[in-house]
Amino acid sequence: MLHITLDMFQTSALAMAFFAVGHFLTLRIRLLRRYCIPPPVTGGLIFSLAHLLCHNLNILSLSFDTSVQTLFMTVFFTSIGYTAGFALIKQGGSKVFTFLGVAVGLIFMQNVAGCVVASMFGIDPRLGVCSGSISMVGGHGTAASYGQVLEAAGLEGASVAAIACATFGLVAGSAMGGPVAESVISKFSLKRLAGDDSPSHTDFHYGKINPDSFIQAAVYLLVAAGMGTVLTSCLNGITVFGAKLTFPVYIGAMVVAAFVRNFFDWRKIRIPSSEIHLWGNASLSIFLSIALMSLKLWELASLAVPIIAILSVQIVIMFIFARFVMFNVMGRDYEAAVMSAGFCGFGMGATPNAMANMQAVVKKHGLAPQAFLIVPLVGSLFIDFINGLIITLFLSFAPSVM
Repeated sequence: MLHITLDMFQTSALAMAFFAVGHFLTLRIRLLRRYCIPPPVTGGLIFSLAHLLCHNLNILSLSFDTSVQTLFMTVFFTSIGYTAGFALIKQGGSKVFTFLGVAVGLIFMQNVAGCVVASMFGIDPRLGVCSGSISMVGGHGTAASYGQVLEAAGLEGASVAAIACATFGLVAGSAMGGPVAESVISKFSLKRLAGDDSPSHTDFHYGKINPDSFIQAAVYLLVAAGMGTVLTSCLNGITVFGAKLTFPVYIGAMVVAAFVRNFFDWRKIRIPSSEIHLWGNASLSIFLSIALMSLKLWELASLAVPIIAILSVQIVIMFIFARFVMFNVMGRDYEAAVMSAGFCGFGMGATPNAMANMQAVVKKHGLAPQAFLIVPLVGSLFIDFINGLIITLFLSFAPSVM
């Protein structure tokens, strides 16, 4: 077998080439758009499958320099921190915290279920967390990040398992959302409020990018990321009940960015939000492209049966939370039905999946402005912080059976 090692530049070039392949296919295959599969996921998995074939046929094995991956991962999560403005929380009212409370309950249940099922199969419970909120609520970004942390801690195949579960979650969450909402709308004959003609959502338009603001955005992101690494180092020194907590590098960066955002809001200083958002999206694409391209899918073979079992349980948990918990606590009305659809995409995929689910429902039944405020607000403002903390607790206390 031929072994080739690619340096940082060659790795990045190959990742971007397959990102372009994924983007090309996404534009032309309706199924990929329907389930909001990101182009880096499509392109990266195509390469990983080709690499798997070459490896199994003893033709070619590639090694990658993924050092640049950490940089773009941190920049992306820092951009998420800059969305955490307290003014948005006030606009959403108490229902924001109600929705968040249900989401926190789902995170705990996903991780408990993952650890229990993993232990039943005699494998490391940390793999259960990989198949829990790391990949379900967390999505591909969190999956790739914590996969690296767990592999560095000796859990072989963690990245592959987490990314595979996140991809499954995207499809399952998107497929589940519409039927859940339709079932309650039909059963209870729900209708939107009469006369409610406010816009259901606002798309993010970049408009014309100012070069100076674009450079300013890079300064905001990199300074916060640099300060955040210091904060993360301090947090990683904390011991709780005898267990040393370990956070991924981006947690501190998110906290610093959120602090800067709210301090500047208080002082009425404008930050280049559009440009920060653009930097974040670009960084996520690069980060995911490299992460998925460098997957070693042959490491997943021995874990296939446990992961299928865990994901089957996750589907049941998601359905129960969306249909019976979220719908009831959010008011049992039309808005609650739309939020339940969004919650499926949110709880097993990502916020864009949640938005796609809700858009499909409102296109048929009418606008739901409250749902389109609360779901993305929790998805962009809170959930990554809280999920990171809960994941860290589970990984710190989950006993290894390996």
